[in-house]
This record gives sequence, structure tokens and C-alpha cells, in this order.
Amino acid sequence: MRFFLEIDPPTATSQETQTAFVNGRLMHYKSKRAKATFAILTDALRPFVPPEPMDGPIRLICEWRFPMGKSHVDREWRITRPDTDNLQKALKDVMTRLGFWVDDSRVCCELVSKTWSAAPGIEITVEQIGGMLHA
Repeated sequence: MRFFLEIDPPTATSQETQTAFVNGRLMHYKSKRAKATFAILTDALRPFVPPEPMDGPIRLICEWRFPMGKSHVDREWRITRPDTDNLQKALKDVMTRLGFWVDDSRVCCELVSKTWSAAPGIEITVEQIGGMLHA
């Protein structure tokens, strides 16, 4: 399956946590920005949820296209934060919650890129792959 989320990709990641003492215990929780990221991704991904969660080995390909400013050209590499692994963590967590796959541990092949773009969004390809990498 291949689809495009027509959104300004959120830059807050799962790594953004806050801490507080509650009843004498240190508690960690998601920041407001991280919660907003989860909500944005959930709303954008919901129409693409497959009828049944995928199982077995899965390949995930994502291109994060951020709105470009005057100093960038269309599809120029974005070499600033956030890091691709942090972007992917939130995306895969939401996709797991929505039922794209049984568990995100099934994603065993991943290609991620981030660019500046005149058409911002996230292009996503999810495919089940079979067999072994090398026979």
C-alpha cells in the first residue's frame, strides 16, 4: 500500500517527554507537543488503515517532506532536526495503535528520508515482504 499524508509533518517527537514528581515519585509523560503530534498523525493515517493488521516481515518506506522556506529548493535534503529515527518512532507507534500491523517489531526493512518540499506531507509505502533476505 502506498499513500500520501497531505499535512505539514509535525516536528515534535516521542523523545520529547517531561517529568514531574507525583506523590513523591518521578513520573515521565509526553509533552503537549508530542501529544499533538500523535493526534495529527492519528487523524491523517486513519483513512488508510488496512482491513486486517499485517503480519510477517514488513518494509516501510517514508519520505518526510517539510514545507520549504525561501532559502531551500524543492526536494532538497533536510539536514536539520528532528532526526529521522525520532520521526519514525512516533509514526510507527501511531500505525501500531491504528492496526496497520500486528506490532511494529514486524518492520524489518526501513528506508527514511526527509526533504524540503513545495508540497509538504509524508509519503508512505508499507509492504509485506516474504522469504529471506539472501537465499
